[in-house]
Amino acid sequence: MCQNMFGGFLGPVLLLSWALVVVADQVPVVLWHGMGDSCCNPLSMGRLGKTIMKHKPGTHVHSIRIGKNIATDTLAGFLTPVDEQVEEACSQIAAEPLLANGYNAIGFSQGSQFLRAVAQRCPSPPMKNLISIGGQHQGVYGIPNCNYDDASLVSLCNGLRKLVTTAAYTDMVQSRVVQAQYWHDPKDEATYREKSQFIADINQEREVNEAYKKNLQQLENFVMVKFNQDSMVHPTESQWFGFYKPGNPRSLMTLQESELYTQDKLGLAAMDKAGKLVFLELEGDHMQMSDAWFVENIVNVYL
Repeated sequence: MCQNMFGGFLGPVLLLSWALVVVADQVPVVLWHGMGDSCCNPLSMGRLGKTIMKHKPGTHVHSIRIGKNIATDTLAGFLTPVDEQVEEACSQIAAEPLLANGYNAIGFSQGSQFLRAVAQRCPSPPMKNLISIGGQHQGVYGIPNCNYDDASLVSLCNGLRKLVTTAAYTDMVQSRVVQAQYWHDPKDEATYREKSQFIADINQEREVNEAYKKNLQQLENFVMVKFNQDSMVHPTESQWFGFYKPGNPRSLMTLQESELYTQDKLGLAAMDKAGKLVFLELEGDHMQMSDAWFVENIVNVYL
């Protein structure tokens, strides 16, 4: 009888202990949404957060929200300077006790380069794995949904690109419009380096910040997902840190061919040699990713 009583008591205790170990063993996850989205959209970030928790029970998921509510968060994706957003994200992460021992981070579209800035600027608490899904790490030089391979559209698209370039580097637009802060004109690299308030800074295009380089190399893995038929990101290679060759917006170069890599300004070459850079690709347009692919290739491997 005593044995049965003891066993009856011990069973739930062991079960609870096992559950606590599972929860403690799960590295928390930070999400940052893309342009036009919000922290808690049930069709995007909300769904993916639930997917993570379903397949990794006990995982704490923190979705970055800029401002007081979903409306301000969505608007911030267009009109709040990126440096301010990154500073706010760093404060959120530092203030969350469940992230104190480190976390994995997943960025979606422009949220990818924003989270990379968090890794470079705010190393405590430590980011373990950074997963970039459709990010624009060398910036963009093209209008979304403009087909630059279509002869009937190329003149119009190039005209729009020239118009945006003229506006993007003015002080007013550069300081107020988020997308202008990662606009990268390969035809005028000097102006880009001088005027770009965000992407040129985190890509070490001016003075090399050794802390940026050191902090990024602390990542266990930097995973970059590229959509091969992406109509939003021009060039699509920016998702893998590739870009147009300087002075030539019709010729592409890979990350490995760029000065960023050959001079190792960010430590990416060292990370590549150490096996820390992971390049994944998906057929389809921007953010066309199934939950099944996300679970199989991201959740089950890097979380």
